[in-house]
Amino acid sequence: MGRTLVQAVHLTDGVQLSMALEYEGNPSVGKDAGTIAGIENQNVSITDQLSKDDFDVLIEFTLPEATVIHAEQCVEAGKPIVIGTTGFTDSQLETLHSAAETLPVVLAPNMSVGVNVCLKLLQTAAQAFGDSVDIEVIEAHHRHKIDAPSGTALKMGEVVADALGRTLKEDGIFSRHGRTGERERKSIGFSTIRGGDIVGDHTVMFIGAGERIEVTHRSNSRMTYASGAVRAAQWVVEQPPGFYGMSDILNLD
Repeated sequence: MGRTLVQAVHLTDGVQLSMALEYEGNPSVGKDAGTIAGIENQNVSITDQLSKDDFDVLIEFTLPEATVIHAEQCVEAGKPIVIGTTGFTDSQLETLHSAAETLPVVLAPNMSVGVNVCLKLLQTAAQAFGDSVDIEVIEAHHRHKIDAPSGTALKMGEVVADALGRTLKEDGIFSRHGRTGERERKSIGFSTIRGGDIVGDHTVMFIGAGERIEVTHRSNSRMTYASGAVRAAQWVVEQPPGFYGMSDILNLD
């Protein structure tokens, strides 16, 4: 994802790569970010230390533990942050919300424009169907993804649940095995697939008696995420402190 972000910045007018971060001990540290990304030299050496004077906005796709640290450093530097990391605990999310009190923070489990359009469609479908259908969320990703369900799948479920006055904490079903009994109408089921090099597939099914609606998004390239993240970075530098999502950037609310 880092390589794709470097490529996206390179392809976008009006933005410039000023720093590229990796974890301490990564073999890429010290090498040119453009060379690692497979494009022309960017004259930006990959580093394992965040320098507050070297950027205007930070795009963050790492792990929750690193993201929280970088958010706190952005607060100290007074610089906005765009976060595509997923898998946060409640306490980690609290830290990010605290950061948003003093600087603009964009947090989105999926930066793809297409996925965020799907979220709007899901809200509309859920409101139209109400409690008359069963709802299932199916997601598939590459074998190296470490969290499940994906942040995007959870966001899709949350959008549907909110539209129906439900919560995933009470109504989300994340595993089924053995004699599970009859399905509860208000449950929202999740199925997870991991394998190969699948970039990201998500389907939400609204299953009624005699008909079924499926809203599906398939990513064939990580560039969809990276381009959305760069778009978010261009937008957030003009915003006041606050906690934002892609719906704010795309005017989908």
